[in-house]
Amino acid sequence: MIDLRSDTVTRPTAGMREAIARADVGDDVYGEDPTVNALETAGAAMLDKEAGLYVPSGTQSNLLALLSHCGRGDEYIVGQAAHTYRFEGGGAAALGGIQPQPLEFEADGTLDLDRVTANIKPDDFHFAVTRLLCLENTTGGKALPLSYLTDARALCNRHRIGLHLDGARFFNAVVATGVSAETLAEPFDSVSVCLSKGLGAPVGSLLIGTEAFIASARRWRKMVGGGMRQAGVIAAAGLYALEHHVERLADDHRHAAAVAAAVADKFGDDAVAHDTNMVHVHLPETAYARLRDHLQQHGVTVRRPRWVFHLDIDDSDVDLLITMIESFTPAE
Repeated sequence: MIDLRSDTVTRPTAGMREAIARADVGDDVYGEDPTVNALETAGAAMLDKEAGLYVPSGTQSNLLALLSHCGRGDEYIVGQAAHTYRFEGGGAAALGGIQPQPLEFEADGTLDLDRVTANIKPDDFHFAVTRLLCLENTTGGKALPLSYLTDARALCNRHRIGLHLDGARFFNAVVATGVSAETLAEPFDSVSVCLSKGLGAPVGSLLIGTEAFIASARRWRKMVGGGMRQAGVIAAAGLYALEHHVERLADDHRHAAAVAAAVADKFGDDAVAHDTNMVHVHLPETAYARLRDHLQQHGVTVRRPRWVFHLDIDDSDVDLLITMIESFTPAE
């Protein structure tokens, strides 16, 4: 079975399972789990930040960031289709009383910084106080360039607001741009890094920032029920992922590019877009439904026209997928 629904469907590798079995554990709520502590320290060091916090999910990581940056009645600026705004259950509004100000993404995955500036609220009691700009990297697979991130940091400095990164696929951006993790993270006050997508861990994310910020986030983590006990069992998988699965993300990007080329050969260049580990198929709804069913009949699971490549997809899977695309016969 070839599952392209998301890079969240990965299963632990043999090496990761061995690391899980060997994990040294303690009570993390007391700060005594050595494997969790090692993971938090390693993640912070990779991004050249002061501290890290291990949490059960990327949704919780982003929620803790928003709760730590903003107070009740404050506002954050975010993309209209961003995960933090659209796909995280409205947690910041429901649990933190934080108002989102969504803006449309540009075609390259950025937010227009002039529009961001125009939406920072004036110092007037009629308006929520704008506290934070939240970006996402990658966005729909698109890696944001360092020059843009530097400009966003300068904007936030001018207006004295924070800058948070939903880096669910942060290391995909690192590999795609060739920019080091610490350089790509440098403009941000806080970064959320998902361990259970392209990095292949079964669960968990890291929230990374200053020691004071992480202390605040740790308190919020307890409040929303994210405190864990012998969490080293799952943290070991995240630590293994950071040590072994970052550079191999290039394989996922290569696989996505090969499949995108096959879709273009079959349907035309306008029928597909490819960024990092994602292939976006642009076909009429009925045509895509037929293609989806054709692939399903041959053991390829896709759902929406976004195919995501990950460590459970190897070269032979890609060859088979390309053959299935080539053999597809569109209805007359």
